[in-house]
Amino acid sequence: MALEQVSSVVDYVTVPGVEKTIGPGKHAMLDYGVAFTFFSLAAKFWHSHRPAATLAIFNGAMVLGVSMFTDYPGGLWRKISFPMHGALDVMQAATAGLGPVVMGFAGDEEARAFYGQALSEVGVIAATDWRAQAA
Repeated sequence: MALEQVSSVVDYVTVPGVEKTIGPGKHAMLDYGVAFTFFSLAAKFWHSHRPAATLAIFNGAMVLGVSMFTDYPGGLWRKISFPMHGALDVMQAATAGLGPVVMGFAGDEEARAFYGQALSEVGVIAATDWRAQAA
């Protein structure tokens, strides 16, 4: 990826005025924890709310897949730059937040887990130093 493209992606996901306390290593740990949480939600909802379980699997796979391919500690194949990972995090937050609406369970109790994760993801995106180098 060209330097101009990386700068553009970083500028896209950077939230001004928020202290950048999350580096690549901490972000990786958070990502794998989020993936585990989504897969746990899928198991919880599997017999009682199949649309929520399906959305949880989709979100968990999205987070896990991006994490495994990101150039940061814990990344296995390191094909995705850390700044590009940030742009994909924005998409994942939108998927979690809008998924219950799209899948028809926006008003159900199960939707709250997705709304909470989307909000948390926005906070992590805002507090991540996307210009930091992976260790």
